[in-house]
Amino acid sequence: MSGIVKPKQIFNLTASAVVPLPKTPQAALAYPEWFNAMSSEFSALIKNKTWELVPRTPDMNIIRSLWLFKHKYRSDGSLECYKARLVCDGRKQQTGIDCGETFSPVVKPSTIRLVLSLALSKSWPIHQLDVTNAFLHGNLEETVYMHQPMGFRHRDFPDHVCLLRKSFYGLKQAPRAWYQRFTDFVTLQRFRQSKSDNSLFIFHHGADIAYLLKYVDDIILTTSFEALRTRLLHILSGEFAMKDLGSLSYFLGIQVTRTGDHMFLSQQVYVNDIIHRASMDSCKSVATPVDTQSKLSAASGPLYEDPTTYCSLAGALQYLTFTRPDISYAVQQICMHMHAPTIDHWNALKRIIRYLQGTSAYGLHLGHVPDLRLVAYTDADWAGCPDTRRSTSGYCVYLGENLISWSSKRQPTISRSSAEAEYRAVANVVADICWLRNLLLELRHPLSTATLVYCDNVSAVYLSGNPVQHQRTKHIELDIHFVREQVQRGSIRVLHVPSHHQIADIFTKGLPRVLFDDFRTSLNIGPPDVSTAGV
Repeated sequence: MSGIVKPKQIFNLTASAVVPLPKTPQAALAYPEWFNAMSSEFSALIKNKTWELVPRTPDMNIIRSLWLFKHKYRSDGSLECYKARLVCDGRKQQTGIDCGETFSPVVKPSTIRLVLSLALSKSWPIHQLDVTNAFLHGNLEETVYMHQPMGFRHRDFPDHVCLLRKSFYGLKQAPRAWYQRFTDFVTLQRFRQSKSDNSLFIFHHGADIAYLLKYVDDIILTTSFEALRTRLLHILSGEFAMKDLGSLSYFLGIQVTRTGDHMFLSQQVYVNDIIHRASMDSCKSVATPVDTQSKLSAASGPLYEDPTTYCSLAGALQYLTFTRPDISYAVQQICMHMHAPTIDHWNALKRIIRYLQGTSAYGLHLGHVPDLRLVAYTDADWAGCPDTRRSTSGYCVYLGENLISWSSKRQPTISRSSAEAEYRAVANVVADICWLRNLLLELRHPLSTATLVYCDNVSAVYLSGNPVQHQRTKHIELDIHFVREQVQRGSIRVLHVPSHHQIADIFTKGLPRVLFDDFRTSLNIGPPDVSTAGV
């Protein structure tokens, strides 16, 4: 399954607040809370006719069944329920025998932000839906056998095995089976699957418009009319075990606060969890997530003694960039060294956490977009990597005043000049803009004006609009022709911007505090508004 991964949240609750997580199914049976959760899960599986018992034969490839236990929490960190999940050990599956294709798409973060911006501009209600036991709705095409669940073996047929009839958690093909089942059903209900993002479904018939965003079993639904939302929810609930969780407030670990035509996206609880996991609850905060010194190399200092913790925290920080583009560059730098982190890399990671300590309540602000237009800023740090001498590209794209897309990434090839590095960065953002323009076209909001791309390199600006080849740039022919074609079509205009107004600098290098604060504000990153701070 592609795309970003939902975080596992760990809350610092007292021992008396919850019954401890059992290490084995036998231990779970000793607590009525966990036994009830297991019984509820098992009953749902039987009701869904997930399997049938068949005699065991020597030629069967039988996979294990496992019980997983977790505490499910609300957005404020309080305990919601005890969750017991029966899963199978998909590691024992054999390709071509009991599994085939496994890829399943999820909605892109940029798509979510763009659809939210459109819904805010139209004052549409935005609701979140949840599917109970989503993977169990998928249909299996392969023959898969599984051991009976521990603690719930059939008393008359204890040696039989489960022949799975429905998709199951833990199977390699489970996400794909659920995605296909859901897609087939909603397309029959006159939804159209977006070609730009296959996890976006569009309903457009006359004045009735609905956008449905799907991330595994979490769904966002926004409609032009309340009656349309009620009707669509009734249709979906009739096919799947789906419930309406109300107005969008907590999605993919992100807290959402809406006030009129303004929305605030925050991961404060998740930030506090990261700080706690790093044992830095009492650390002093810093003003910026990365210093202005030269970049760290792969061999800077001795190896860090606990690379597992480093990788875990680096991955957690990477998910945090969903609402915190101000740390994108710093996180990109530490993620390049996950294979062999050193003490210097660990100190750089801790600096990011110290920065988050003082800005944990910060988040991304989205608002009403009166004028649908795309504006982008792009920059490159030429030959900045001390190990490979590759450049770092960064860009950000705005829909009106809403930041909807950004990137901080090392370029795949070495550039011979700063003009080449900057031009490759321009090509990267133009590719993203082309995708966004196509997405807006599918949403029936085509752009009538050219998208402005601001670059602080005069040579890159000149190359984008003039049919010339220079000695140091003639080998980047593909990128040059791609950008020039978009400029000639009138969909893109590349303009020069002074370096002190180049917002994309925050994605390519460490900045002094004053400049960093200025660019962070330009990214619409800040604390919650006074009207929503206590919500």
